[in-house]
Amino acid sequence: MRFFKKTNIDFLKLRKIMYLSSTAVIVAGLISLAIKGIDLGIDFRGGTELVLSFTAKPEVSQVRAALGAVGLGQSEIKFFGAEGDLLIRTAEQGEGMVVGDKIKQAIEQAFPDRKFEVLKEDKIGPKIGEELRKDALYAVAASFLVILAYIAVRFRFIYGVGAVVALFHDVLVALGVLSLLDGVIPTLNLEISQEVVAAFLTLVGISVNDTVVIFDRIRENLKIYRSLSLMEVINRSLNDTLSRTIITQGTVLLVLFTLFFAGGEVTRGFAFTLTVGTIAGTYSSVYIASAIVLDWTIRKQKRKEVNP
Repeated sequence: MRFFKKTNIDFLKLRKIMYLSSTAVIVAGLISLAIKGIDLGIDFRGGTELVLSFTAKPEVSQVRAALGAVGLGQSEIKFFGAEGDLLIRTAEQGEGMVVGDKIKQAIEQAFPDRKFEVLKEDKIGPKIGEELRKDALYAVAASFLVILAYIAVRFRFIYGVGAVVALFHDVLVALGVLSLLDGVIPTLNLEISQEVVAAFLTLVGISVNDTVVIFDRIRENLKIYRSLSLMEVINRSLNDTLSRTIITQGTVLLVLFTLFFAGGEVTRGFAFTLTVGTIAGTYSSVYIASAIVLDWTIRKQKRKEVNP
């Protein structure tokens, strides 16, 4: 199936402008990260998380007042999933399950006429949270190195560099957008959790897949169209894979939109992160990965002409 039977778009003509646009977005995100930062979930900073299922749904303000009476008024409280399911998260630390017991007792006293069932109760210590942060960074870094090695062997080293720079771009864009929008939209929880880290790792796989398809077509067309310049070959390859890119990435985005709007509060951060990353990944496969291969090859040829 092809959306476009034949296109002749000069994608790489705008690559310098796109370099500047990407730089502007990344710088804005880095400034936001430096000034505003980004919230870490209890997976990475430690704390207690409870999921309670009420027979009669209470008001969030009432629950917060009940927790405030025992010094836990700053807890994160929100409904998600089935009607009456309440998520409570707090960074408060204590021995064993003391904090969880304190939360349950406070709610029992505040709502004696409302029964609730504990669906989930987790506690993560600060040391475990620190280890999880390190493991998450190592996982992303390891994926970059493996991808660099794979593409360098399958194609050429500069192709691997272009792919990794594009992936680095996608991660920075997604992370920057999370920081910029964190707290701006009340119904959207954008804290860094294990689900969001999973979204970043999924993003790496989705983005590099599109890049590899384009690189594979470039390699084929270099053999077929020997009389064309590299820029013409890359543009032809991008046009050849355009329909496939629209279908593949469009299908992914359709699933992510469904997950974002209908999947519930718990999966919303994952879906949002991956949506931003997928859009950035589609863009970077063209204007970062392919453009780097072109510009590096042009510079290499010019050096050979100057120093034969």
